[in-house]
Amino acid sequence: MAPNDPNRVIIFDTTLRDGEQSPGCSMTPPEKLRVAKALADLGVDVIEAGFPAASKGDWESVQTIAREVTGPVICGLARCNRDDIEKAFGAIKDAPRHRIHLFLATSAIHREHKLNMAKEEILKSAVECVRFAKSLADDIEFSPEDASRTELEFLAQVVEAAIDAGATTINVPDTVGYTTPQEFAEVFGYLKRHVRGIERAVLSVHCHNDLGMAVANSLSAAVAGARQIECTINGIGERAGNCSLEEVVMALATRASFYGLSTGIHTTRLYPTSRLVSTITGMPVPRNKAVVGENAFAHESGIHQHGMLKHHSTYEIMRPQDVGLSRTHLVLGKHSGRHALRERIRELGFELPESELARVFEEFKTLADKKKELFDGDIEALVLRAGEDGFGPWTITQLATTAISGAPASAVVRVTHSDGRSIEKGATGDGPIDAAFKAIEAATGTAVKLNKFEVRSVTEGEDAQGEAIVYVEHNERSYRGSSISTNIIESSARAYLEVINRIESSRNSTRPTHAQLSDEKLSEANA
Repeated sequence: MAPNDPNRVIIFDTTLRDGEQSPGCSMTPPEKLRVAKALADLGVDVIEAGFPAASKGDWESVQTIAREVTGPVICGLARCNRDDIEKAFGAIKDAPRHRIHLFLATSAIHREHKLNMAKEEILKSAVECVRFAKSLADDIEFSPEDASRTELEFLAQVVEAAIDAGATTINVPDTVGYTTPQEFAEVFGYLKRHVRGIERAVLSVHCHNDLGMAVANSLSAAVAGARQIECTINGIGERAGNCSLEEVVMALATRASFYGLSTGIHTTRLYPTSRLVSTITGMPVPRNKAVVGENAFAHESGIHQHGMLKHHSTYEIMRPQDVGLSRTHLVLGKHSGRHALRERIRELGFELPESELARVFEEFKTLADKKKELFDGDIEALVLRAGEDGFGPWTITQLATTAISGAPASAVVRVTHSDGRSIEKGATGDGPIDAAFKAIEAATGTAVKLNKFEVRSVTEGEDAQGEAIVYVEHNERSYRGSSISTNIIESSARAYLEVINRIESSRNSTRPTHAQLSDEKLSEANA
């Protein structure tokens, strides 16, 4: 997928693959599809929809995205073995435009300690697997994993061999976030000088943020000739995360006179897409996060405020509207109609079908009866939590808690199952939330270990909605649940039940992690 414009940078989004590998960021298939559609609306060029060989669930999610999401190239990741490649192709083949992305570690430390393979074996495996993938699909990407720590001469050999075998994109990953901008630029310069036929492939970059330089390294690679940047929404990903899509895109847009590069991203969709991913993954965006954080366009200093009143450019290099952040204070009330709500939702950067708008409108009227004032954050919460109650077999039909100073709190919860069962249980605990959690465990028959519990205000005022997020462990796997309500005990209980639903839904499927998969010897995987 070479860009027609030599100064056009392809945006390759891996939120659904690398981003989802961030601890606690796993998504359900419907959530993945929702994010994929948002990425298509954002204008990303390539969506890495997942790792089809990881599990049956991953394969099915990638296939669904390939069939239902139009616009971007749909990409599936695969190790260098025939089984992975066949599974990846089977999952993506229904997309009008599809890509197989192969990876194989090349650094000395990986060759010795992970793969136990010699350089010659690495070259042979790369060539054979790229050729096999090419027999199935035209668009093939190859990544020499841990490229930034690979000897330059060997890296050039592998890249040249992969291009000769049919790779159309060569991705150079800084897998462990080790490199620096100047050093990484030199890697790309070396490849351009020493790889015969490198002009036949698009050079790509994939950076991790372990030293906080993922965006800087990606931009440096772009200056040195990379024309694809791999990134994630909000920079989520393994360990310290990946290159942040919104940051790298706005850097190219804001400093266009310096970089001379462009993307096809609709920047006014950045903020709503960021909020959607944050809500689905349960990963709050830090207030001081560049581009999409709450403080990104806030000015408290008197000197700054004075300058802003004179002209916005004194202290703003971007306008809030550029990234889709257009806020008013008080927006709607209990007497507002469906049309006013629809228009406000559009102003916030969201589009809803009529069926979904009807549901949001009913919840809006219910919330308006509880709150005197509704803010943009309230509207966002209603839109972003779409379908929350429909996830999983269990729902809460009644919750009652009692807390008296100096005595244990108590809770009684009634839950119903999709099979028709209705169960009521009571419990005591150290506070009403603890009691509610124990009652839910008793009613559903699922016990978990609570690792972390967070509560934050979604909006402002004494009647603000509160979001509860719980992180639990069950059978050595981590799960995350979240919910929003003006009643923090209710939102906490619903978040806890969401975790129970996730556990029940995953009981019949085992999903190995990317780390577990990549730790297997590729020579054995080929056998």
